[in-house]
Amino acid sequence: MRVCGFFTKTEAGTRIIPMMDAVYDAFQEEYEKQKESGFNATVVDGMTGFIFANRFGNIHNPQSVNRTIRRILENHNAEEVVKAKKEKRQPVIIPHFSCHHLRHTFCTRFCENETNIKVIQAVMGHANIETTMDIYAEVTDMKKTEAIENLSHKLNVF
Repeated sequence: MRVCGFFTKTEAGTRIIPMMDAVYDAFQEEYEKQKESGFNATVVDGMTGFIFANRFGNIHNPQSVNRTIRRILENHNAEEVVKAKKEKRQPVIIPHFSCHHLRHTFCTRFCENETNIKVIQAVMGHANIETTMDIYAEVTDMKKTEAIENLSHKLNVF
């Protein structure tokens, strides 16, 4: 586990967070590429040191990332419809999502695997615990079932 500091758009977002080794390795790989090709020199609101750049050397715009996600899922869905028709089955269609949905998914999975809500709040950079619990922490049916099964093994009701 690695620890890195990030500066973001809000004061609560400026924090030091642990990073999974696989993520750290991906950042290191990008760093090595940029050592050869040049680092991103973009300045936004006085901030520099952005990791990822588009083909023009500018920072990625969230809308362009969302357009890329949309193109990928539309292509997948179109191929899936054709494949499912050939296989005489219902297609498995990926619903629309944006890059921000990935943040929600991360928080949901984190909540499923971490019981200390204050840790989750700190990693997510939320100023209020209500934001973590009411907006980001979604409870899946599978997790509810798992929680009740775990409880039933720990409690002898009858």
